[in-house]
Amino acid sequence: MNAALRHWKEAATLIVAAGRRLGADSVSRRGRFDYDVLLLKRSGKSDFMPNAYVFPGGAVDPADFSSEWLDVFQAVRNCPNFGLTRVKQPPETRPPIFATDRQKLGSPIPGEVAFRICALRETFEESGVLLVVPKRDETRLLESAEVRGDPGPDCGADTLCGRELTRWRALVNQNPSNFVRMCRELQVMPNIWALHEWSNWLTPRARYGVTRFDTAFFICCLPDAPHTAHDDREIERFQWSTPPEVLQSYQDKELWIAPPQFYELGRMCRFPTLNVLRDFARRRAAEGCERWTPVVFPKDEQYISLLPGDRFYPSDASGETVVDASADPQEQTALHRIVMSDSYTTTLQITVPPKYKHLLPLVEPSESRGPEGQR
Repeated sequence: MNAALRHWKEAATLIVAAGRRLGADSVSRRGRFDYDVLLLKRSGKSDFMPNAYVFPGGAVDPADFSSEWLDVFQAVRNCPNFGLTRVKQPPETRPPIFATDRQKLGSPIPGEVAFRICALRETFEESGVLLVVPKRDETRLLESAEVRGDPGPDCGADTLCGRELTRWRALVNQNPSNFVRMCRELQVMPNIWALHEWSNWLTPRARYGVTRFDTAFFICCLPDAPHTAHDDREIERFQWSTPPEVLQSYQDKELWIAPPQFYELGRMCRFPTLNVLRDFARRRAAEGCERWTPVVFPKDEQYISLLPGDRFYPSDASGETVVDASADPQEQTALHRIVMSDSYTTTLQITVPPKYKHLLPLVEPSESRGPEGQR
């Protein structure tokens, strides 16, 4: 945890994709997609994005960087980054959320590990979905490809007593430090190897309240949808839907999602099958990512949100930079922007290629194409 940050908080979120069996009736309704994505509706009383549909996640807690995790991960603690896939991206270009030396801040837990712990803890708190690996599988983890980034065995409501999980979930909600205590007592490890680095978004200045969040986005692909239950505190309800279904519901004003969710779900629209999405996510995660700080300014009754690579994107987007509203938005070279006509009308203008072997979003939610269909 970085207590030196003044303008924003560090956070982690998890995109959970889970397969489902498609019958004859559901194929026509759901298109070619054989998986759903978990979305949670935030409470209307929330100070940050009330009533928004989001991926599970939240702010990092000091407990996520606790040295107590060294005992939980004893079998892999001496592996580079606890056995996570090595990222090719040079350290000097890594997002600060990953590049920051956590040992200098007093924690022996690397950022790549702690933010995965945060994402898993928050997912458990908000949705009841617990992704862990039994300690008895330590040897197999070390000897198999799972420790290099493939999803390991998960242990949740199907293998642990439901009443026991309910008790622990309440305790973790009361105090995040109970997450490491739970893992010790249940003899499990958070399944950090099932999470693949996907992106990094920093909340734009003065757009969604005073608090800004520098959020690491991870993705996890599960063969089946796990038991899910919202917490009735921060979260009002949950839903499992395909990426195109979510985007269509957004356009139909049935639910509201923020630009990062709109963008990332658009990327997922290029992957109608879970296996292809999982393989892509695992391979691509080794490339790294860059931090995106949308810079939003009004223009002709619209809000234009500039992203890295756009010709008008400022060099110091993380600070107090304000874009000159007289900038010509019709310039057709080097575009990377989200245009919002109102809360439910969002379009993308992108002419720059994605970095780190990522894919551009598929703009039309009703369509679905593989990576070869990128345009």
